[in-house]
Amino acid sequence: PQGRSKKKSRKHQRFMERRAVLEQKGLLSPHGRLGSQTAESGLEAHTALTGANGDEVPEPKRTVSASLSPSASPDSIARHHSVLLSQGNSSSKKVRTSSLVLRPGKYVAIDCEMVGTGPQGRLSELARCSVVSYDGDVIYDKYVRPELPIVDYRTRWSGITKQHMKNAIPFTAAQAEILKILKDKIVVGHAIHHDFQALKYFHPKERTRDTSQSPVLKKRAGLPVRASVSLKNLARHLLHKKIQVGCKGHSSVEDAQTAMELYRLVEVQWEKELAQSLPPRPPSPVTDPAADSSQYLDDQYWPTELMASSL
Repeated sequence: PQGRSKKKSRKHQRFMERRAVLEQKGLLSPHGRLGSQTAESGLEAHTALTGANGDEVPEPKRTVSASLSPSASPDSIARHHSVLLSQGNSSSKKVRTSSLVLRPGKYVAIDCEMVGTGPQGRLSELARCSVVSYDGDVIYDKYVRPELPIVDYRTRWSGITKQHMKNAIPFTAAQAEILKILKDKIVVGHAIHHDFQALKYFHPKERTRDTSQSPVLKKRAGLPVRASVSLKNLARHLLHKKIQVGCKGHSSVEDAQTAMELYRLVEVQWEKELAQSLPPRPPSPVTDPAADSSQYLDDQYWPTELMASSL
């Protein structure tokens, strides 16, 4: 009984010391009354993280949050999708709407229209670029004056005419504006390498979602995975909408919006498969419990010149 009393006394003493610290910080009333619910929760949290013998107790593992940090990488986004899908208590509705939690502002879709320049108009140069948001709202839509004289307007497909070039901006100015929008974004498009080529730009592969190369979309449309499929056919099969009709050419805004609609249709499954294809992450020496930093005190980890100087 006497030992138990001393142990209780020491525990009470530690509690009083912690309460004194909280009082000094203004989180606890000097009369012993908690000033606010925040102070009470802070005291409980501090007490919970301290064992009976005064040792620090590690925090319990936290469950995966439904939201991501604004600085999260596309790699983290893909893995987050996979974790959400693997959680047994997640309803299908929660999984289906998980993309809305995953920072839709990080997603854009792009489409460019090109005209012919150079010998016989065989060189393709940018003449219009449209960028839309995750929700399909237009972020950017401008006509662009190519660096070389236009030989073929390709109006039947591009929709570009001589009239459009009167208020077009120079290529270098448009390129700077567009690349500023695409920076750090996940970019969606159809046969998007053509758009990047016209922009004289290379976007990181892990941040690119090409609807022309998506096995998920092709399977859903009932098409062979290796088949070359147009945006027009995917829109007809999966979205039940007609695009690129008439003789006035394509609309880059409509094409960008359609590419984003297709991506959103299979987003969760696409990101899940992408996450599974990513290489495993190396364990962090800070968070990995198996990592023992004491081993680096052994002689074998010390530079030879330091070992020589210490002898």
